[in-house]
Amino acid sequence: MAHQPGTWFADPAHFKKQTRRSFLQIGMIGGLGLTLPEYFKMQALAVDSVGGKPTVEGKAKSVIHIYLPGGMAHQDTFDPKPLAPIEYRGDIAPIKTKLDGVYFGEHFKNLAGVADKITVCRSMTHGEAAHERGTHNMFTGYRPSPAISYPSFGSIVSHEFGPKNNLPPYICIPSQPNVFAGSGYLSSAYGPFSLGNDPANKGFSVRDLQLPGGIDVSRFTQRRSMLEAVNDHFKAKEKSDNLDAMDTFYKRAYSLISSDQAKEAFNISAEKEEIRTEYGQNSAGQRMLLARRLVAAGVRFVSLTYGGWDMHGGIKAAMANQAPALDQALATLIRDLDRTGLLDSTLVMVSSEFGRTPKINATAGRDHWPKVFSVMLAGGGIKKGMIYGSSDSTASEPEDDALSVEDLSMTVYNQLGIDGEKRLVAPGNRPIDIVRDGKVVKEIIA
Repeated sequence: MAHQPGTWFADPAHFKKQTRRSFLQIGMIGGLGLTLPEYFKMQALAVDSVGGKPTVEGKAKSVIHIYLPGGMAHQDTFDPKPLAPIEYRGDIAPIKTKLDGVYFGEHFKNLAGVADKITVCRSMTHGEAAHERGTHNMFTGYRPSPAISYPSFGSIVSHEFGPKNNLPPYICIPSQPNVFAGSGYLSSAYGPFSLGNDPANKGFSVRDLQLPGGIDVSRFTQRRSMLEAVNDHFKAKEKSDNLDAMDTFYKRAYSLISSDQAKEAFNISAEKEEIRTEYGQNSAGQRMLLARRLVAAGVRFVSLTYGGWDMHGGIKAAMANQAPALDQALATLIRDLDRTGLLDSTLVMVSSEFGRTPKINATAGRDHWPKVFSVMLAGGGIKKGMIYGSSDSTASEPEDDALSVEDLSMTVYNQLGIDGEKRLVAPGNRPIDIVRDGKVVKEIIA
């Protein structure tokens, strides 16, 4: 006999013979009218912590991590070398910034105007020249290991703080950019919520936040009650600890879908047109504007990607194409956070997997170079108007104050109030440091 959608499992007798696993596999989510599997995945691992200081909110309440995939050239952005031979300095001219004696690449005139509000670290270094390995470093704070999958910064923050104001604690714009941005050995409950859509698109909306056609609030509430009945049944039958974690996933899903306040955080169309234009009516601008809306609403960690910076050839034209939108959007984000009072509590981090080779190659581009590159930090208790560390005269390696991935990670966590020396318990009851062998870089903290 055919059953109406969402009604067959209301009778406990029907699922008495089902296991919880088979019940979930035969389309329970579809019956509920929910399509949130990427965020509320049906997996949970018992994760505890050992040692370390308890996590409390630090100076930074939120992080916006702006990731530039491909490996952005430090020489043509934050660390130009105007006195180096032409084969090193390239054809992109340096421009003055608000800081005496400090220059940026010519496509970053807007960031040059807010250089007094940011810190640029010119001595970032690691040893991974492959995209995947470099990306792993910059999303997890760890070198890749075949023995364990490490959680991303966002997942650690999600684990330590949890959600606020019915919003996911960790959101990716427009989507999870790579596998290393995931939850690693932590439960998938701490993975990112991905928008699944670019906020620059006309008619932008976030998938899964609206009730499907034919599902009104009354029916939605009824299905929630049905789910609770199902969970009670299986909890009594299986006594499964994982079911408690499943309850957490579903409660978060219901909270997000049913909260107008939470959904409004994603409503970028509510912004005044002049603000949207100030950021730029493009992917860089609208992604950063949405990131500002999300942290203002209570999201703990926003991971945002923009562009493609793997410029092995024709770097002059490629930079002219990619950089201006980034420059406009990023400078506006800094100004906007500052004027709205959010900069002090929001840590902005701009990074890429590595830098580019000191010399221009035969195809007028630059190749992979992890020995030295630049990252930018702003807000969240970081000093303003500072250049930390330096590269040598040809931007080949650190000259002063080499900055490791571990030290950067420890500093970011410190600003959030997370003790990087704390250990989380991975599968097999193996304790793993949040950061291994890192130190807080006190010189860049205000």
